Amino acid sequence: MKSVFYDYYLNDVVPKLMQKRAYKNRLEVPRLTKIVVNSGVGTAKDREVITEAVSTLGIITGQRPVVTKSRKSISNFKLREGMSVGVCVTLRGGAMYNFVYRLINVALPRVRDFRGVPASAFDGAGNYSMGLPDQSVFTEIELDKVKHTIGMNISIVTTARTDAEARDLLALLGVPFAS
Repeated sequence: MKSVFYDYYLNDVVPKLMQKRAYKNRLEVPRLTKIVVNSGVGTAKDREVITEAVSTLGIITGQRPVVTKSRKSISNFKLREGMSVGVCVTLRGGAMYNFVYRLINVALPRVRDFRGVPASAFDGAGNYSMGLPDQSVFTEIELDKVKHTIGMNISIVTTARTDAEARDLLALLGVPFAS
């Protein structure tokens, strides 16, 4: 699946990064590897929450999510081994670039009182993670049909070796960092 945003990355972002970071080869330039969208719904005994989370993430990402199960029992949380605790989607290729484009240009500007994403959310290896409190910022969601608010964690995995390289990559892609 071809993406217009991937063409933008190849034609605009790669030359700018090569000039800024003095890379000698185009293959040295950091790129996006995958995006993981994860939504934990907790120990929901109500199957409706899980099915709504599956359908919501499926609509947002365009890909069927995997239901994640608990690995061990924790009595304080009334959690048993094998219970459904969340949903997860891993995006790669054209679907990944389409999702990043919609996230940057459509969803993030719709967040209430948005002043940019935190620049301190890098993990030390060039990967970036952020959270969204609810799914209503995506235009694909019909707000009349939403029964439960589902937040999500979005992890952007890159080939960058350092956080500074990853920040330059994401900034050139258009991620609005808070100053």
